Amino acid sequence: VVLLAGAVTVLYSATSGLWGVVVTDLLLFIIAMVGSVAAAYFAVIQPEVGGLTGLFSNPELQSKISFLPDFTDWRTAAAVFIVPVAVQWWSTWYPGAEPGGGGYVAQRMLAARNEKEAMGATLWFNMAHYALRPWPWILVALASLLVYPSLDSIQVAFPNLDPSIIRHDLAYPAMLVFMPHGLLGLVVASLAAAYMSTISTHLNWGASYVVDDFYRRFINDGEEDRHYVTVGRVTTVGLIILAGIVSLWLENALQAFQILLQIGAGTGLVFLLRWFWWRINAWSEMAAMLVSFLVAIYFQFVHTNLGFPAMDSSLQLVIGVALTTVGWLTVTFFTKPAEEETLRSYYAAIRPYGAGWRRILNLGPDDPGPEAGGVAAGFLGWFLALSAVYGALFGTGFLLYGNTGWGVVCLAIAGSAMAGVFRVLPKFRIR
Repeated sequence: VVLLAGAVTVLYSATSGLWGVVVTDLLLFIIAMVGSVAAAYFAVIQPEVGGLTGLFSNPELQSKISFLPDFTDWRTAAAVFIVPVAVQWWSTWYPGAEPGGGGYVAQRMLAARNEKEAMGATLWFNMAHYALRPWPWILVALASLLVYPSLDSIQVAFPNLDPSIIRHDLAYPAMLVFMPHGLLGLVVASLAAAYMSTISTHLNWGASYVVDDFYRRFINDGEEDRHYVTVGRVTTVGLIILAGIVSLWLENALQAFQILLQIGAGTGLVFLLRWFWWRINAWSEMAAMLVSFLVAIYFQFVHTNLGFPAMDSSLQLVIGVALTTVGWLTVTFFTKPAEEETLRSYYAAIRPYGAGWRRILNLGPDDPGPEAGGVAAGFLGWFLALSAVYGALFGTGFLLYGNTGWGVVCLAIAGSAMAGVFRVLPKFRIR
């Protein structure tokens, strides 16, 4: 199934390019949302669930729907709250959630017609990705805890299923058996759509790195565009083959997620600081990526084989962040900074904020540097956009919970914050 779906995805990804990937992403997103909403509806109407009211009032779920975890269980609290809030968001690179920007989000921003459309598209992506898309999945997950309270109950419901593949991530497809056959096909299509959208995005993004940042720059420059399109298509096929091999090796989705987090642990800080500190250079970023990758390989393949006890994934992440940060800082101070001409050219194009850039470039009186209030406007815009996304997320949740008052308050905050974002945008002088 993995290889067949990968083959279909690589066919249109390789032939259509970024434009085709973006257009199909929109269609696949609509299909995925329709399917996930349908799955959520039929999940919550099951007798064991009792609708939304029965779901959120069930005593078995109170600890699961609490905003804060149970801090008497420090292992769980660290994994789901403390580490993500205190460390992970600024230190860990993850596709689509890069602390310092970049990835396929930057790729699509740069493909927009102008800065204004790039900003609007990014705001819409964050609103749809974080505020709109999660709730149908959350409802199905909560309902599954009542329908299948344990892994043994899944085994009982599906006696012919191989016990070795019964894990927690099987609860979602197990909930789909309650859907009418016609809608079941739609939901299966929605799962395929989510998969294909993700794969096509990463294939196109990865191929752009290989072709533009490596092949064209270091191996073969000066060819016609048709040549690089062909190289990109060949690269896309190669990437899907490697991805298919790795996916067949992985045991479950959680393992893939944890490996990605560990590989990115510590790199987020260097990607973030490069906008504010002139001393960050290419060696800094390469060192961060290399050290974090080696740490991830160690914890995944070496640590337990040396006889050490298995370590919590949250602790692995914190250790990875610490080692990676020490590694890239050491490399930064032991390597030469970028050439002054390069720094000045970068500064003139980007106009980064912060005293670090003004001080090292020795700007004269004829160069005013970043506009007054630029830093404040930037952080204000960030705070307002964040408030809009979280307001929409929690507002939708409160309405589903049946708490209309707080739901209206949160949605009002989201609307006001979004209006504030558009009032702040002119200060950035985007075009």
